[in-house]
Amino acid sequence: MSISGTDAYDKEVHLPPLVERALSAARAHGFPYSCRPEQGRLLHALAGGARHSIGETGTGCGVGLAWLASGGGEGVRLISIERDPERARTAAEVFADRPEVEILTGDWSRITEHGPYDLLVLDGGGTGKTPTDAPADPARLLTPGGTVVIDDFTPATEWPPLHEGTVDRPRLYWLEHPALNTIEIPLADDLATLVGTRIWETESL
Repeated sequence: MSISGTDAYDKEVHLPPLVERALSAARAHGFPYSCRPEQGRLLHALAGGARHSIGETGTGCGVGLAWLASGGGEGVRLISIERDPERARTAAEVFADRPEVEILTGDWSRITEHGPYDLLVLDGGGTGKTPTDAPADPARLLTPGGTVVIDDFTPATEWPPLHEGTVDRPRLYWLEHPALNTIEIPLADDLATLVGTRIWETESL
């Protein structure tokens, strides 16, 4: 979730209709933390490569999920987890006519009930960014060749990457994970995303 992410769409045009619907819900419910449009467009593009399933933690009011659903192909199932029951109900209303989308209420770890995924977006837990949030296991949750996305980083300018003056261990977890090939993608001056692909078993770890 991005601070002031919902407001970032105020001047955006030509958005997918489902994204517009989710934005309207976020604004109506005063939810400011939607994924930013730069991130949404990346999710839209990555969703097109999923063959069977897409997972997401942190539904919010469904803006990021709307980008994913708009980009996903026919027959691709989408599972999203939201810990706040009211937001989960709001998002479910947004996707009421999209039977391929399922929104579950609970801790992010419920995402493990339906994996592995071709694409997994970790936004509401499983990133390892806080001491109480253990990072997800990509080897367990991704299909071989599957992709994981962790957003809301500031672009790194040195190595090792720093956060508030100390080594950014959560970022290194993903960048150096032995089951992944991971790259940091700058999306704006103040925004970067990590995108990792699970290594096929025939590749050397």
